[in-house]
Amino acid sequence: MFQPESYPLALSMMIVSMLCWGSWANTMKLCPGYRFQLFYWDYVVGLLAGALLWGFTLGSLGHQGLSFLTDLRQTDSSHILFALVGGVLFNLANLLLVAAIEIAGLAVAFPVGIGLALVVGAISSYILSPNGNPAMLFGGIALVVAAIVFDAAAYRLRETERRSLSVRGVVISLVAGLLMGSFYPFVSRAMTGTGAAGPYATALVFVFGVAICAIPFNFLLMRKPLDGSSPLAFAEYTAAPRAWHLWGILGGAIWCTGGIFNFASSRAHTVGPAVSYSIGQGATMISAAWGVFVWKEFAAAPHRSKTFLTWMFILFLCGLSAIALAPVLWR
Repeated sequence: MFQPESYPLALSMMIVSMLCWGSWANTMKLCPGYRFQLFYWDYVVGLLAGALLWGFTLGSLGHQGLSFLTDLRQTDSSHILFALVGGVLFNLANLLLVAAIEIAGLAVAFPVGIGLALVVGAISSYILSPNGNPAMLFGGIALVVAAIVFDAAAYRLRETERRSLSVRGVVISLVAGLLMGSFYPFVSRAMTGTGAAGPYATALVFVFGVAICAIPFNFLLMRKPLDGSSPLAFAEYTAAPRAWHLWGILGGAIWCTGGIFNFASSRAHTVGPAVSYSIGQGATMISAAWGVFVWKEFAAAPHRSKTFLTWMFILFLCGLSAIALAPVLWR
């Protein structure tokens, strides 16, 4: 399998991961009127396609470790279970976070959910594998969390109709954040120890965990959406335009590409899961950049909102730089 052997290459893969995780949601914008629960079926298909594509390419090339299929065959049941649990937790977090955004708005759900996920995921991953200068790592994480708060404030000012603070939305955001921060340590554990899987095999099992969980849980959310909107029938999925299905599959493949690059870079000797996960979670700022510069979401926003966005990008770049330097300045 292919594994990054130098820190510059591992860092490049982590940045690609961040770009993918922050960009896949653009495919949703190309499907106007396609409810997220329906889009999600195509997204899961894209995850599976991406895992297989990278498994039979990068996962089967190079001279490090085992090839993709051999790696799958030698992985023991406990490590498979870790990867499956990681996929289940990620799926629940993803669906709950979208529901929280619908109920409480991006300005509440994102700082609560993603901010909590970043802190929980980074700390738990660092405890499992303490790689990187802790002062640089956690200082950088604090700056990224501050950037997320500025991002939320900018969105809040942009809203023409203020939503009242929803306790239900905040609770769902907290649960989503805890789950989103918890999935990565399971993925990391699946790639550690005797009988462990490599990043490409882990990604495929992880995606199977997502799919297994999505079948009952997404069907439940179709029948009883948490935001109070009307129920959905599966016939609405089959009646959607073919282009929408293709965009959904592409969105899943993009996320999976970011996931595999992130998993692979976390195995580099000097990186570790805490650094890799933290840089990947900078995806929030990439998503914001798409909204600002491509989708022009803040074209009519007040000046103060744009000031907050400026500070968001400054804090994000400083935080990302600190996290990226953490492995270099370690010991």
